[in-house]
Amino acid sequence: MKSIWTAETKIRNRESLPGDIDTEALVIGGGLAGILTAYYLKQAGIDTVVLEADRIGSGQTKNTTAKITSQHGLIYDRLLRTLGSKKAEQYARANENAIDEYEKLIREKEIDCDFVRCPACLYSREEETLLKREAEAAAKLGIKASFEQTDGGLPFYVTGITKFEDQARFHPLKFLERIAEELTVYERTTVLKVESGRAKTDRGNVTARQIVFAAHFPFMNIPGYYFARMYQERSCVIALEGADIPESMYLGIDKNGLSFRPHGEKLLLGGGSHRTGVNKKGGQYEYLLKQARILYPGCKETAHWSAQDCMTPDRIPYIGRFSNRYTDWYVATGFGKWGMTSAMVSARILTALITGRECPEAAVFSPARHLTVQAAGQLVCHGAHTVKGLAGHLLPAGDAGIIPNCPHMGCRLKYNPDEESFDCPCHGSRFDKEGRLLDGPAQTDCRKK
Repeated sequence: MKSIWTAETKIRNRESLPGDIDTEALVIGGGLAGILTAYYLKQAGIDTVVLEADRIGSGQTKNTTAKITSQHGLIYDRLLRTLGSKKAEQYARANENAIDEYEKLIREKEIDCDFVRCPACLYSREEETLLKREAEAAAKLGIKASFEQTDGGLPFYVTGITKFEDQARFHPLKFLERIAEELTVYERTTVLKVESGRAKTDRGNVTARQIVFAAHFPFMNIPGYYFARMYQERSCVIALEGADIPESMYLGIDKNGLSFRPHGEKLLLGGGSHRTGVNKKGGQYEYLLKQARILYPGCKETAHWSAQDCMTPDRIPYIGRFSNRYTDWYVATGFGKWGMTSAMVSARILTALITGRECPEAAVFSPARHLTVQAAGQLVCHGAHTVKGLAGHLLPAGDAGIIPNCPHMGCRLKYNPDEESFDCPCHGSRFDKEGRLLDGPAQTDCRKK
């Protein structure tokens, strides 16, 4: 089950860490956030090394729908109400600038990665007021956004769309492949532990003045306590041939709303979002395919895959210093469904912090920020899931053939029939049927019994 990005791209192999080394900056994670951060640090004259446990782009970057957009669902009206205009504007500006920075980089380096500017739209089949409010809020913050009473070419009736102009889409692995060529990256090197300015791996130790955690979900529980401050969600995508191809990208705000994203002669249809570890009945791909056949009779599925996203309680990523204890540790995580844009935002913010440059927008993304009352309520809900998952290890285990509890913190794993995997409902670690690690924050396999 490979994404179309993986099927269309072959990134060359890199060697593993050859032994103990010293560097100015160490980036843990070879996905888009890690590679971009390393790139800009190098551009700033800082000697930087990237460590990747598997292959470059083998994590969530290969499973994205690859939208580069400041349109992140119904967010700007909420940000204005809860954080005020200054911080809401910082969030909007950071993401709008990220789109421009991608385009600048792609043009300067002449990267052939299918980069296309296009609108990104929200739609609803039931709600009009929320769409109007979101368009008004985004426009107040300087985004080219408007509400239009049109179906935008969607294959069903909608009450209207909120359109963000000048957004973009691209091929993430083609882009990543080119940027990584300029960097020092060691693959198949797992970081086991970080102590102050040293990372211990299965291949040797790396001593660094600055350490960036960009491996999706931080594997270090203390300090930072990110395991208690976010959870993970999965969502599914199917690639279709023979479907009508829209010019814009679309995201439904209704329950079970679908995502539409063109890629050449294919349509990427997304949906089926659920908390990792909470998919007992499965059927997410079947649901998408059923919808596809209703909307586009005669269409053909050519690929399907799923993505996993770290969700913060206020839906704003954690980008900045890892914790107050270690001022030379940095983190980029909690991107929600918007990893491509957030990867660039992270790279620019972290580079500014590390090099001592002024970065006003860093405040809104700071991991040390205070949560709103609404976000605190989400945190309590997440905590209840964790308590339930931890308590599950006391229950009798089925005969799955693997150790039934997650090696990260001991939560009882749940079988996911869609992926044929065992998933942790607490923090999102995943394992295949043989107990091999698929997704962190766990660092080790879940051994066979």
